[in-house]
Amino acid sequence: MDRERYDTGLRIRREVMGSERIDNVDKAADDFTRPIHTLITEYCWGEIWSQPHIDRKTRSLMTLAMLAAMNRSNELKLHINGAINNGVSKEEIRECFLQVAIYAGVPAGLEATNIANAIIKERV
Repeated sequence: MDRERYDTGLRIRREVMGSERIDNVDKAADDFTRPIHTLITEYCWGEIWSQPHIDRKTRSLMTLAMLAAMNRSNELKLHINGAINNGVSKEEIRECFLQVAIYAGVPAGLEATNIANAIIKERV
């Protein structure tokens, strides 16, 4: 493990997803799940999310579109919250899922919209 990349990833992960969420993930991790969380923190967050060429807001919108298109609703819920933390507006989230509906299918766009609507109502 590259400690600097991991620490960068942990910092970014906390900023985007919230420290409470990451603390809960860390507390729930055991010998079986800890390696995947380390991998995610080091490479997803420390290597990719730290790249300087795409801002976090854009990166969040890209992530929402991909997760919605792949019907990954559990991760989508987490990243909708992260997108809001990164300054993505409810209108931008709505537009993202309209785009998903056209390019990935109406069921994917509709499910993502419904998930986002519930989260937005809780947060805003």
